[in-house]
Amino acid sequence: MTSLLLIIPIIIGWMGGWIVNYLSDVLPVTRRLSQPACQYCDANFTWKDYLFFRDCPNGHRRDVRTWIVQALSVVASLYLWINPPTRLGYLLGYILILYFGMILVIDIEHRLILHPTSIFGALLGLLVGTLAHGIYPTLLGGLGGLLIMLALYFFGTLFTRIRLRKLQAEGQAPDDEEALGQGDVILSAIIGLMLGWPLIWFGILIGVLIGGIFSILFLLALLLMRKYQKNALMIFLPYGPYLIASAFWILFFPKSLAALVP
Repeated sequence: MTSLLLIIPIIIGWMGGWIVNYLSDVLPVTRRLSQPACQYCDANFTWKDYLFFRDCPNGHRRDVRTWIVQALSVVASLYLWINPPTRLGYLLGYILILYFGMILVIDIEHRLILHPTSIFGALLGLLVGTLAHGIYPTLLGGLGGLLIMLALYFFGTLFTRIRLRKLQAEGQAPDDEEALGQGDVILSAIIGLMLGWPLIWFGILIGVLIGGIFSILFLLALLLMRKYQKNALMIFLPYGPYLIASAFWILFFPKSLAALVP
């Protein structure tokens, strides 16, 4: 009987993966719920073809990201079904993971944190934080996340100006890359609502450390592939994934913090 019940989280996980894929496909392009289109040729999918992961009308296959999201969504659903978060429960915990997944995919692929997703995230963060910590720590956490990341944002703006001058001095065309975007500031406020005060400062710190580790690994990969250039330090990586990784760890694996936080 228990084995049969596992069919429920598998079905929910598959549906959740479809939702994340759909929102990640349409929101960065149209900023609204719309008919999905092929990312290679812009041909519109029929809803039936999109739902069953068929090729686009011109024969392009679905991106590998589609299948990674589907698989991870099922795994996450099964894990939470067996080990539901104490205060959030299975359903709210899984919705939170789906939200993190959508933000993660969109930020990696498009370097965007969209306003509609931020509004939903703020409401979700308020609910999650209130259930986990109470209303006052939740609101203070949101304010703390906003102010801490806002300070880093202004520092990043200064670094962006220095980078722009360096590119111009080397005769390269300027671009619109930013060390930190306004979306990162909003995302930090949302995560602050979820983690509450004072845990948000620790969440941002862990996010910065994770970002630093990945940046070092990125530079090492360039060196190993002999693609390192003197302006490699001027490359900006999306920061949202590191903040999400930190929040995910703290929210879903709180016992692992015991060795780090007295």
